[in-house]
Amino acid sequence: MAVTAGNTVACAVRMESVRRTYGAGENAVHALDGVSIDLPRGSFTAVMGPSGSGKSTFLHCAAGLDRPTAGRVLLGDTELTGKKEKALTELRRDRIGFVFQAYNLIGALTIEQNIALPLILANRPVDSAFLAEVVRSVGLDVPLDRRPSKLSGGQQQRVAIARALITRPDVVFLDEPTGALDTRTARQVLGVLRNAVDQWGQTALMVTHDPVAASYADSVVFLADGRLVGSLDRPTPAAIAERMTHLEEW
Repeated sequence: MAVTAGNTVACAVRMESVRRTYGAGENAVHALDGVSIDLPRGSFTAVMGPSGSGKSTFLHCAAGLDRPTAGRVLLGDTELTGKKEKALTELRRDRIGFVFQAYNLIGALTIEQNIALPLILANRPVDSAFLAEVVRSVGLDVPLDRRPSKLSGGQQQRVAIARALITRPDVVFLDEPTGALDTRTARQVLGVLRNAVDQWGQTALMVTHDPVAASYADSVVFLADGRLVGSLDRPTPAAIAERMTHLEEW
């Protein structure tokens, strides 16, 4: 189960009664309404729900990109709630990886420089052997001195995943990572993510609307109206689609 008991350190991410409210009074919108969840280390969790259910807010609060109105968020044994923005920026740079639908690669840099960018910004040395291992693990079989514009969409997303993994992060957050890819390429990219979890014990949290993409995860958690309303272990696309149908009714 993605929602588990256990001590904080055993979890990559913990959210405790997290609420995120926008606006005030009659115009208040509760994007998250008392969400509590533990993400075990080495797990791959997908987050699904209808449009407006709070998926993006869930990811942003878990990753320290947005501040909860109430409740606590912890990355391992480090509480994010209340940290100043500079400390959050450094923590996200050093301990969190991000992959988005837009690849967010820098065109003026080579592939290798794009992958190593988090280390360069942190003034940390680049371990060339580990970089080569990451490149192999994501199946990126192109010259690393090439510019991103010369790559296909699937190759660019592999670069983005390699960049997210290069810091050996506590957790990788993924927001619709296959949304801009064709079906075949999307499956290949999802296989890369699955391999990162299985081979390295990487923790991953992915927001997606695609039942097939979610089926690559160990478990799926479902949101509706800002609340967690269920989870599904060892998910199949059919089981996920059936559960989503009931969420729409919820």
